[in-house]
Amino acid sequence: MARPSATSVGIIFNRKAHRNLRHAQASPEVARALDWAFPHTEQDLREALARFADRGIDVLAVDGGDGTIRDVLSIAPAYFRDRLPRVAIVPSGKTNALALDLGIPITWSLADALGAIPLGHVKQRSPLEVRHAAAATPHLRGFLFGAGAFVQATEIAQDVHGLGGFRGVAVGLSLAAAIAQTVFGKADNRWRRGLNVGVTLEDGVRVERPFYLILGSTLKRLPLGLRPFGHERAGLKVLGVDAPPRHLLATLPALLAGSEAQWLQRFGYHRCTTSSIRLRFDADFVLDGETYPGGDVVLTRGGPIDFVVP
Repeated sequence: MARPSATSVGIIFNRKAHRNLRHAQASPEVARALDWAFPHTEQDLREALARFADRGIDVLAVDGGDGTIRDVLSIAPAYFRDRLPRVAIVPSGKTNALALDLGIPITWSLADALGAIPLGHVKQRSPLEVRHAAAATPHLRGFLFGAGAFVQATEIAQDVHGLGGFRGVAVGLSLAAAIAQTVFGKADNRWRRGLNVGVTLEDGVRVERPFYLILGSTLKRLPLGLRPFGHERAGLKVLGVDAPPRHLLATLPALLAGSEAQWLQRFGYHRCTTSSIRLRFDADFVLDGETYPGGDVVLTRGGPIDFVVP
């Protein structure tokens, strides 16, 4: 199998990834042919990316899940100023939503990713960038943002992961548990109360009210074939659901199947495709599985990145 040159590929390994390539560090083949790092801390990651940038790598490979990719893409632009190199993913995380969207098999190994590089097959995706309104540049780059009930659902998903459920299993069980908590919980429980959010759209329209959930993503496809944003398309898609959600059991199947029927909006389901949206809320949000403090944040569609695909 053809191999890229010794200086053209840099690899970030996540030691804690669910399906980690734990033998890679000891592999003489990897040690000879590639520049790689097993960062323990953010500073370790920064030093590795700075080294890769100084060496002018052509491909940045990431062995990890969505969270590892988020961490790498959030930091890498500080070192690869003009344009990121191509990114190759080895999906070894718990959910691997980006890999699924790109059509990368969950069984793809490091050898598969390296073997695909000379073939030149790529797909472009733009990350979702998150910045504080007062900041000039984004501090996070990922692909799936959620606030409100999505934060509680992510907590459930982490518990499912702890019990050994991953990928579609975790998504399905978390969704079922969230629906049960919402439908059968008391009227004043935290699921039904919602989160008060001030929303400013890019055309200047402002809305402030309780939302059950706000979801944003630049992915085209989500796990389990869920289509909460409607038909498959590029761009930054946003879904807002009023709190408390109305007729959830009756409306949810249509929503998740991608229906764009007008009656969904009458029941409090709001969708838009945008390049930017500003959200103000006093609670945490989730980006690719990790929780961060909210406040006054701006979500934007970032520049396109070339991802190596089969």
